[in-house]
Amino acid sequence: MNLLAHAYLSFNNPPVLVGNMISDYVKGKKKFLYDPSIQKGIQLHRAIDEYTDHHLVTEEAKKYFKADYRLYSGAFVDVVYDHFLANDVNQFKDEAVLSRFAHSTYESLGKYQQVMPERFARMLPYMQSQNWLYNYRYKGGIERSFEGLVRRAAYLDESIIAYSIFEQHYIALEACYHSFFPGLKKMVENWFLENVD
Repeated sequence: MNLLAHAYLSFNNPPVLVGNMISDYVKGKKKFLYDPSIQKGIQLHRAIDEYTDHHLVTEEAKKYFKADYRLYSGAFVDVVYDHFLANDVNQFKDEAVLSRFAHSTYESLGKYQQVMPERFARMLPYMQSQNWLYNYRYKGGIERSFEGLVRRAAYLDESIIAYSIFEQHYIALEACYHSFFPGLKKMVENWFLENVD
């Protein structure tokens, strides 16, 4: 899953949110440098990724991108899932709810900027000023997110084909999301019961 999903699945717990959002920038034993409550968020992020990456429905969604993007197909699917989450009325009943959620997420993250990995701390102002979490709702936001993915990737040089695949297989990818996300949310709810006081 991508940024919106990791934020949403932190269930309004600020230190878990921070760990969940910075996890990709915290390698190996560096997680032990963080407060235990943030470490739980890092652990949750990895549990979400493990569940997502090995889910049969995600494997199905990856097939649309695999011929052109191989190992990066999962990264494109993660972004696509955020688009459908942003438009999922079972999670965000309308645009106003999504907008409030996005702004409260930026506000919570901003309070922890001093402890964030430098790369994430540098990215956060752009995330907020361009309102990434809210703009995943729109196809234009997904197109820009695909472009950002390519800029960060070592072996990609374009996202035009990926965006075309997204548009061409929109209905099928949306069906994958709806088959997949309720199970992921339930897994995270159970994780919270076991790991968060």
